[in-house]
Amino acid sequence: MRLSSYSHKGQDSYGIVRGDGIVDLKKRVGNKYPDLLSILRADKLEEIVTPLSNTEADFEVNDIIFNRPVTFPEKIFCIGVNYANRNEEYKDDSELPNYPSVFVRTPDSLVGHENKIVRPPESPQLDYEGEIGLVIGKSGRRIKKEDVWDHLAGFTVINEGTIRDWLRHAKFNVTQGKNFAASGGIGPYMVTRDEVEDISNLSLETRVNGEVRQKDVVSNMIFGIDYIVPYLSTFMELKPGDIIATGTPPGAGTYFDPPKWLVPGDLVEVEVARVGILRNEVMDENVS
Repeated sequence: MRLSSYSHKGQDSYGIVRGDGIVDLKKRVGNKYPDLLSILRADKLEEIVTPLSNTEADFEVNDIIFNRPVTFPEKIFCIGVNYANRNEEYKDDSELPNYPSVFVRTPDSLVGHENKIVRPPESPQLDYEGEIGLVIGKSGRRIKKEDVWDHLAGFTVINEGTIRDWLRHAKFNVTQGKNFAASGGIGPYMVTRDEVEDISNLSLETRVNGEVRQKDVVSNMIFGIDYIVPYLSTFMELKPGDIIATGTPPGAGTYFDPPKWLVPGDLVEVEVARVGILRNEVMDENVS
């Protein structure tokens, strides 16, 4: 199933995407489960949502404004430098790491599908990073490798947008450059785990104005999904609705000569096979 959160005629809701239509779940399940996060936390995805998957659509996708699939996840973890060939872009330190690089983002640093991502006035160095996103469906601490699949609700697509020069404001800190408001995107859907059987061959492609900038497969990750989830759950409990951005392949704008920063009007598309295409146009922040 493909599940999205959205606004329809000014009302926030969530539903099942079927072709070009939406099955409105909030209308059917009532206030007890007002959003997708509440369904995940109650572990009611299969009990409540799956039986409605063949229901006739209530309205068309063109009639909604997409929000983040999980509107306000408790945690958004991001894995840095996680593709072997991208590690080579760090010429001064290209040895493979022993452990993953981890940082966090806030929900409002990401916008939904077909919403505009924002270039702030503080810097012209807005960059793209296409990534595969994991959505946690079952709480867990010290999750074992063989149990990872049981803790995943599904997958999504992320453009982990970055303000490059703000990554380097401190010696060991990337938080600032990763959390400018609306600097990245996520969506359009959370695709349930049963839709993606072979994770190892999951492919990702990032395009800017139709030009392919990034292209890779999960099997080239330094730290695979079955490592990332146990590792993160070692020091913190993963909870339903938490998001994990699994890292970006080579080809980000900063590594071109000269760099290819995003500018207003650029269209960024991130496509993950069997998960979907995330599409966002770039605009300048409106600062009065």
